Amino acid sequence: MSSADLLVEIGTEELPPKALAGLMAAFTEGLRGAIDAANLSHGEIRQYASPRRLTAIVEDLEHEQADRAVTRRGPPTTVAFDGDGKPLPAATAFASKCGVTVDELGRERTDKGEWLCFETVDRGRPAAELIPAFVEQALAGLPIPKPMRWGDGDGEFVRPVHWVVLLHGEQVVDAAVLGVAAGRVTRGHRFLGRARIELRHPGEYLDKLETEGRVIADPVRRRRMICEGVEAAAAEAGGVVVEGESLYDEVAALVEWPVPMLGSFDPRYLKLPREAVISTLTGHQRYFPIADADGTLKPLFVTVANIESLDPAVVRDGNERVIRPRLADAEFFWETDRKRSLASRLDQLKDVVYQRGLGSLRDKSARTAVIAAAISAALELGRDAERAAMLCKCDLLTGMVGEFPELQGTMGGYYARADGESDAVAAAIGEHYRPGFAGDALPATDDGRVLALADRLDTLAGAFALGKKPSGNRDPFGLRRAALGIVRILVECGLDLDLKTALATAVAEQPVGGADADRIAEALYDYVTDRLRHYFLEREPGLDTETFDAVMARAPASLVDFEQRLEAVQAFIGLDEAQSLAAANKRIANILRQAGSDGATEVHEVRPELFDDEAEKALHEALSKAADTVRPMLAERRYTDTLRALAALREPVDRFFDDVMVMADDAGLRANRLALLAALRARFLDVADISRLSIA
Repeated sequence: MSSADLLVEIGTEELPPKALAGLMAAFTEGLRGAIDAANLSHGEIRQYASPRRLTAIVEDLEHEQADRAVTRRGPPTTVAFDGDGKPLPAATAFASKCGVTVDELGRERTDKGEWLCFETVDRGRPAAELIPAFVEQALAGLPIPKPMRWGDGDGEFVRPVHWVVLLHGEQVVDAAVLGVAAGRVTRGHRFLGRARIELRHPGEYLDKLETEGRVIADPVRRRRMICEGVEAAAAEAGGVVVEGESLYDEVAALVEWPVPMLGSFDPRYLKLPREAVISTLTGHQRYFPIADADGTLKPLFVTVANIESLDPAVVRDGNERVIRPRLADAEFFWETDRKRSLASRLDQLKDVVYQRGLGSLRDKSARTAVIAAAISAALELGRDAERAAMLCKCDLLTGMVGEFPELQGTMGGYYARADGESDAVAAAIGEHYRPGFAGDALPATDDGRVLALADRLDTLAGAFALGKKPSGNRDPFGLRRAALGIVRILVECGLDLDLKTALATAVAEQPVGGADADRIAEALYDYVTDRLRHYFLEREPGLDTETFDAVMARAPASLVDFEQRLEAVQAFIGLDEAQSLAAANKRIANILRQAGSDGATEVHEVRPELFDDEAEKALHEALSKAADTVRPMLAERRYTDTLRALAALREPVDRFFDDVMVMADDAGLRANRLALLAALRARFLDVADISRLSIA
């Protein structure tokens, strides 16, 4: 069957840059799903996007669906005919529905009886008839929270649509999309390219757009051009680009014909905090800051214009003039904010509501300070964290943070140093929002880590005390991020904190939920360890849920302790004895459960004088010896060594199950053997519940 490439281009007014990549991907996937559902074969689907267009090219799309043989099943023959074989209404209704007489119907025999049926062929439809519906379906599935309407039509989209290209091979698909008639004419750059570019077939789309339209439609290539151009301009100025990765995607979604150019600003603004200068350049104007090789900012930037000007100096001057008042504002905020200390703003925090039911930001700061003090005492580090906790939210009242919210915490650190606070306090304030996102750096100082933990613990405890646990995709308090931050700080910084105690402290400080404090703390532990599960499973691709659950069954209070147990179980799985011992533990757990004990909380005394089989005597002796061996190992958390030592029990355990009937008729023998098994299971449970492992 013949095929040809299909070009779909939706031409719009400027699309939101931060949403462009998502819209492009969703449009392509929606188109793919619609085509596949229609059973039309095709090749690769290539996706393109620029500020004024969403495009997909479907390679080798069939011109027509294949015919399909279809068997329609009707009613059972028992209800289709009477005793004399005459058709009943059920048969005539089915025949009428199929457009034939009863005599033309077939019969299908199955295990459940005989049925009337009708065999027909669904004729394939031309792709040209189906493509408009494919496009409409793909557009309807785009993630557009607030669609726009324009003109007198009924079409709704993220931005007004001005042209549509639908070309299947060299043929225009006759359709209207969002009220716009499809054709073969695309449009170039607003100022540099031709307003109308006629396309004969999809294969010339990219080339014609670039040569005649001055549009780079491929976002990957456009981003690469921006990256190379910006870095070349920075290198020519004797510097390197600062924080380019965070901007390349957004700038690529803002321009269709990227032209990097160098600009400068007054060196006096370099006296401002480094982050304030960077935020001014990147946040407001999407300029790329430049620094020396040692990271010191230069009074230079690279901007990416969307036009190739005949007089670049005019464009450069315009960009430099735009940034001057922005930097002057930052300078004003910096100088004005320092006229008051952070501590002098504490009382003002009383007027800022943190959350209804949880008091003000001043109340949150006080709770965080108590939690920080408790963590500091438990870990014997971070002695200045309590002071930092009292001041850490004060920068929210400064002009700089009001203008640049992304600098909260960072500016607090600068202001604390300007106030004469200790370096430890200033660093802790500056670090306490870390990590702010996946892969973000962790606090580098002890006080910063303690404060970051305390702040997140208070946030979690307050939300849970109010009954505002996240549900589904809704997480307005950022609790998942807070919990993952706690996990990362504790595990990656090796902080051996009793998390259960810390959570209980945080819950106790909340002004609500006191009557349910124990339940709330327990729910919080479950919530944080659920994040722990995701953390370890993502960090270690070879880890399975059974291994995690084997350790989680012991509910370790310390996440450092948890990681050590996890490493030990992973090492145990690689031992030759692991499969046999895991199976034996599973068998023991089942036996004890059926006998009314789980072996974890109930371990009765074993009475050697009741042994009447050499196998149980041998197991008891080996177990006693192993217990003496692993006791100091457990005290030192040498869990890997502990499980290796317990692996030596494989032979006496196997022999025990081969030779001994646990559920003996004699009640005394039975109870003693159950006690022996419970003691054996307890030794393994000192590390993890290996009965949960399935080792092939």
